Amino acid sequence: KVPIWLLGSSLFSAQLAGMLGLPFAFASHFAPDMLMQALEIYHQRFEPSAQLDIPHAMAGVGIVAADTDAEARLLFTSQQQQFANLRTGMPGKLPSPSEEVVRNWPDDVKALVDTTLRYYFVGTKDKVADGLKGFIKETGVNEIMISGQIHDHAARLRSFELAAEVRDSL
Repeated sequence: KVPIWLLGSSLFSAQLAGMLGLPFAFASHFAPDMLMQALEIYHQRFEPSAQLDIPHAMAGVGIVAADTDAEARLLFTSQQQQFANLRTGMPGKLPSPSEEVVRNWPDDVKALVDTTLRYYFVGTKDKVADGLKGFIKETGVNEIMISGQIHDHAARLRSFELAAEVRDSL
């Protein structure tokens, strides 16, 4: 009995999930602008169904965790570059980390990346935990789905390991 979810990044998906009485997951890790409005619409439009009596919401967030804040910030530059490349018409593979590339962007690219990736929690386990606690309190979501675009496989595994420790502490 696999539950059916509606995953979306728009207000329409929130409305549809509510009308169908389905659990709703919002892709706020890459489409953050409508998160709060989508959650509000989902709750307002929710109709109980055979699958679900009350609303149940999830939000996607990004996590880049490491043993130091500096290491996590460096690892995060890969995701920042990938998003900037996508938005400026140059999609491609996940780039190697580079603080220099990110540091030298024009202000408009920096602002776009910072705004769009604002639901990424980057840093040590404690810093990520604080960010997630605030996010959960702000949004009221029941669950979190994490994403972590990290160029180095071992660092990615370590990040998910630290994220699991954060999960266990929440």
